[in-house]
Parts: sequence; structure tokens; C-alpha cells
Amino acid sequence: MFAVNTATKTLQLRIKDKHARVLSSMAREVNQVFNFCNETSARAIRERHQWLSGYDLQKLTAGFSQCDGITIGSGTVQVVCAEYATRRKQFKRSRLNWRVSNPQSSKYSLGWIPCKGGHARYKAGQIHFAGQKFGLWDSYGLSDYELRAGSFSEDSRGRWYFNVAVQVPAKPSAGTAAVGIDLGLKEAAVCSDGQRIEGRWYRAHEQKLATAQRARKKRRVKALHARIRNQRKDALHQLSTALVQQNAAIFVGDVASAKLVKTRMAKSTLDAGWAMFKTMLEYKSHQAGIVFEVVNEAYSTQTCSCCGGIPASSPKGRAGLRIREWACSECATVHDRDVNAARNILAAGHRRLAAGIPAL
Repeated sequence: MFAVNTATKTLQLRIKDKHARVLSSMAREVNQVFNFCNETSARAIRERHQWLSGYDLQKLTAGFSQCDGITIGSGTVQVVCAEYATRRKQFKRSRLNWRVSNPQSSKYSLGWIPCKGGHARYKAGQIHFAGQKFGLWDSYGLSDYELRAGSFSEDSRGRWYFNVAVQVPAKPSAGTAAVGIDLGLKEAAVCSDGQRIEGRWYRAHEQKLATAQRARKKRRVKALHARIRNQRKDALHQLSTALVQQNAAIFVGDVASAKLVKTRMAKSTLDAGWAMFKTMLEYKSHQAGIVFEVVNEAYSTQTCSCCGGIPASSPKGRAGLRIREWACSECATVHDRDVNAARNILAAGHRRLAAGIPAL
């Protein structure tokens, strides 16, 4: 018998709107636990110089689920405590921001209700959790999966979703080629084989957004932002899935948005969704068993992908940003700026694989 390779995948399913009130009530209880942990932890640090762990906070919140009117279970309370301790350590702060339950507040925290594995069960088209039954649109066939840890989450329009981790069989990629990807602003991604994706989803709806904002139509603004987000995710999912199916190795430039978001190009940088695209490629490549590497893309735009030199005719500096096509003055090859950069990234990836990791 051969073991079947599996991978962990998170499924997101829409909860029917009639359950929003019950879920919002549960989310307020989660916020109470989180804020209690926040205050208790901050006081312990301030008065006793003691950093309470998630286990310490779980002991202090024991019995909360047994109080009158509380619907969330002890498992949810324990997950909230552990999550608080994790985020406090991640952000290196003695106190985090409060979770606000008032939906009229500008600082309102979107609803979040975590659950442990086995605490949420699927039966007859419904999710059974904390003594409640939640109807949902089952687009994945949850009866075929064993539900693990998950959460209920709210979006900006007040819609609720059930997010759950499941084990799925890994599907190896049949691709044998390799591809390099150059990330950009006007075009979010350009591949060495010529595939490209337009990365201006926000820009396409900018005028409609401005009109709705001036008219103070908040629901319309939220709907437009949701459409932009869904279009971006759909386009990036389609391209990343196609690349994983067609290739055995994927190489991406190491461009990062941390510095660019502080410049005048911030809006276009965030619109391109580089981090989201890299994350998709990474986990899909891991599930398919193919190579995924982030390589140094220095001088990838200026270098000729044919002769390997940096000719005087190549685009350089800020003035060269307007040059989208150029001819190498040494070998006379005509290049598309982004495709040439993607081919150089591919070559850098091959060199990285050939060199390997030196022994310590």
C-alpha cells in the first residue's frame, strides 16, 4: 500500500444572512474575552513585570462559558486566549488594540469566532456549533471532508463566512517547464513565456468609488471594494493555478512592497497584490510538489536576456520607467521590458538551483 500525499487547505463558505444576529452576539462575547486578556496582561506587565502566557490567560478565563447568557464554549475561549498571546508576542507590544463591538463606531472590529477541531460539525447542510445550527451555501461538499480547526468571520458588508481547515489529496503537477515572473504595477505579473495579468483593478473602479464616496453611499462603497477584492483574488487564483499546472519550477523576483507603499506609487503597489500572489504560488507549488523560489532580481530590467550584458541602450533609473520596449545595442535583440526581466529572473532561478545550498 502506498501512502496518499495530502495537503491542508482552508475552505470558505458563506453563511446565510438570517444567522447574522446570533453570530454577532457570539462575536461580542469573543471581544469580551479578548479585551479581558488585553487588560489583564497589560496590568500584569505594568505592575509585576510579568508576561502572561496563553496558558495563564486560559486559567484566568476558566468558567466564563458557564456564565448566564454566554453562548460560546470553553474551546473558543481557550483559542482566543492563545491567539491574543501569539499576536502580543508577534507585534512585541504590552497591549494590543481593543476589539470594538459597536457597529456604529469607526473603529468597529469585524466579527470573529474561532473554534477548535471537532467543535464545529457538518450535518444535513448545516454547521452545528455552540448549540446553534447555521445554514450555509455548501459549494465544496463538506460531507466529504473531516473538519478541523476553523472560525466564523464577518466582512465589511456584514456577511458571515465559515472558514475551516481540511485535508485534501495533493495533486502532483504534470508540468515540465520552468517560468520566471516579473512583478510590476501596471501589469501585476509578467511571465517569461509571455503570460501577463493586468493589475489595475482598483483603478478601473476609481471613478465609481469617488462618485459613491461624494454621495456618502456607504453601502455602495463597500460593495465596490468587495468587487475589486473579488476580481483581484479571482485573477490571481486563475494565473497561479495555471502556472503551477504548466510548470515544474517557478521563480519570482524579490520585489517587496514595504518601501513602495511609502511613496507616490502606494496606491498602485497595493492594487497589484504582490504578497497575495506570492502566497498563492507558494502554497500551491508546495501542494503540487514543484519548485518555488524567490530570487534576487537586481539589474533584471537592464540586463539583456540574450547576450547577458548591460548595454547602454537598456532602460535605467527613473527616466527609464517610460521605456517599455528597447533594443540591445550589443546584440541588436529587441526586448519587451517586462518579459526580458522575467527571463532574467528565470535564469537567476536556474543558477540558484545549480549552485544549491553550501554545506555549513
